[in-house]
Amino acid sequence: MRKPTIKDVAARAEVSLKTVSRVINDEAGVHARTREQVRKAIAELGYQPDPSARSLRSAQSYALGLLYDNPNPYYVIAMQNGVLSVCRETGYGLQIHPCDASSPGLADEIVQLVRNARLAGIVLAPPMSEQQPLVDALLAAGVKLVRIVSASSDPQDGSPCVYVDDRDAAYAITGHLIQLGHQRIGFLWGGKSHGSSWSRHQGYADALRDYGIAADPELVVEGDYSFDDGFRGARRLLALNDPPTAIFGSNDEIAAGVLAAARSSGLNVPYDLSIAGFEDSPFSKQSWPALTTAKQATEDIGRLAARRLLADIREQPDAPQANAGISPELVVRGSTAPPRPKR
Repeated sequence: MRKPTIKDVAARAEVSLKTVSRVINDEAGVHARTREQVRKAIAELGYQPDPSARSLRSAQSYALGLLYDNPNPYYVIAMQNGVLSVCRETGYGLQIHPCDASSPGLADEIVQLVRNARLAGIVLAPPMSEQQPLVDALLAAGVKLVRIVSASSDPQDGSPCVYVDDRDAAYAITGHLIQLGHQRIGFLWGGKSHGSSWSRHQGYADALRDYGIAADPELVVEGDYSFDDGFRGARRLLALNDPPTAIFGSNDEIAAGVLAAARSSGLNVPYDLSIAGFEDSPFSKQSWPALTTAKQATEDIGRLAARRLLADIREQPDAPQANAGISPELVVRGSTAPPRPKR
């Protein structure tokens, strides 16, 4: 079967081609009943606008970009799905571009990508989104962007963003472990180039302090947001003369590595070792036992970022221009329990 065209939509809705185009582009001046009639026809026919063709017919671009540098595939896929859902709703295309956040020529690379691919704007994921010189260079080049950053409140630094309160969620996870009775709690860092890693460590450290537990540098291990670093970090902690009774991994990939290390050491989770992660990735529900974690709603973050970006691109006076925030929530599952009494 041939793909439905804009002419088919116009015929089904009994309106002009121009009216269909105005509805697709979400332009003002279309009666609500007519707009609904056109959207119904689009849904019935399964019509999808061609962003490239739309861009060629006008001076306006109908494609967004999602730029990332993150070793965690669950995060990238969830972010992609969130941004893509908004693109589909609004008839925009999406170009996904992996980056090397440490590249000295990254700003020029991104500017060229935006120009060559005719992107209307980009969603900038961590850690690039938290590199202020890079953000300043892109804004100076006229690139429309929205950043995803780790912050407890709106940074109000002049550039659009979606901010995630990693600190409070990490505080809640650590507090949960302390309330179960754990006094020696290990912490495995994510990549230090990510603001979220610092915020999650801050939440961990603040909870220890507030509950009157002395911080032990031996219990904190640096690493990256990866399974392998979780495994290596856990083996290092479990080899201590006085090992932790609980380990908090900065994301679920790290926590999965801790779970594997515990199993390889013959430990029973959660009774010999409690494990907590962060982000609520699919693995956190599928592991045995399922992981205690913080539900980050990464798809929602992607959706908020795309909507914020489109509001700026379209300069809609009635669209919300305020930066949006997300607060991850503690999810308690079977990987955490009170520690075994000491013999």
